[in-house]
Amino acid sequence: MIVRAAPHAIRGTLAVGERVRPCVLGRGGIVADKREGDGGTPVGRFPLRRLLYRPDRESAIATGLPILPLSEHLGWCDDPGDPVHYNRLVRLPFDSRHERMWRDDGLYDLVIELGYNDAPPVPGRGSAIFLHLARPDGRPTEGCVALARDDMLAVLVAVGSESMIDISYA
Repeated sequence: MIVRAAPHAIRGTLAVGERVRPCVLGRGGIVADKREGDGGTPVGRFPLRRLLYRPDRESAIATGLPILPLSEHLGWCDDPGDPVHYNRLVRLPFDSRHERMWRDDGLYDLVIELGYNDAPPVPGRGSAIFLHLARPDGRPTEGCVALARDDMLAVLVAVGSESMIDISYA
C-alpha cells in the first residue's frame, strides 16, 4: 500500500496494486519529524497491525488483518506524560489524556491501527496514527490517513497481516 502527496498537501493518493484511490491526510501534511499534536502524517513504512471496527455499524468484514471489535470502553492514550500507556489501546475510564475509539461521527467505524511509534512507543513522537474513514466534507485528519468507506472496504479485502503502508512525498 502506497500513500503519496505533495509537500504540505492534505490530500493525496493511496494505491493498492493497480488501483489508486484519493485519501485525506493530516492538517500538517506529510512530515518527516512527527511530533505529538502537530497534525502531521508521518513519512515512513509501517505495518498494518489490525482492524478495529464498530460491531453495531459494521459486520462480516472481509480482510486478512487481525480483527478487534470496538466497545464503548476502549480508548487510545495520546498523553506523552504517561510513558507506560502512551500510544496504546486502553480501557476506559482512564486517567491520562486519551481519545475515545467509540466515536459518534463514524470515523472509526472501520480503523486500521498502523505500526507507527509502537515498538516501543517514544513519548512525544506521535500517537494514534490510523487509516480510518474520511469525513464527508473531506476535512483533514489530525495526522492519520483517511478513505471513503467504499475505498476502505476495497482496501481491507486486499491487505493482510504482512501488509505495509508506505507514506512519502509525491
